[in-house]
Amino acid sequence: VVGGKVKKPGKRGRKPAKIDLKAKLERSRQSARECRARKKLRYQYLEELVSSRERAICALREELEMYKQWCMAMDQGKIPSEIKALLTGEEQGKAQQNSTKLAKAGKTEANSSSP
Repeated sequence: VVGGKVKKPGKRGRKPAKIDLKAKLERSRQSARECRARKKLRYQYLEELVSSRERAICALREELEMYKQWCMAMDQGKIPSEIKALLTGEEQGKAQQNSTKLAKAGKTEANSSSP
C-alpha cells in the first residue's frame, strides 16, 4: 500500500503502444523478402568462388602433369624441348640484361665526362 492506494504486482514502465497488426505483418513479409534476397546473393557469390577455385585447381593439375612428364623424360635421358627453350630463353634474357646494363653504364660515363 502506497499513499492509500493498493499497487498491483506486475510489469513496470510504459505500456506498449497498440501496433497495427497489418503494418506489422507487412514489415515481417518485407524483412523475409530481403532476407531471401541476401541469401540468394550470398549463394551466388559462393558458387562463383567455388567455380573459380575449381578452374584454378584444374589449371594447377595440368601444370603438375606437365612437370611429371618432363621429369619422366629427363629420367630417360631426354631433355624436353620446352626446357631447352626455357634454358635458351634465360640465357638470352641474361645476355640482354647485361647488354642493357653496359649501355646504361656507357651513357652515365659519357654524361659525367661532359663539361
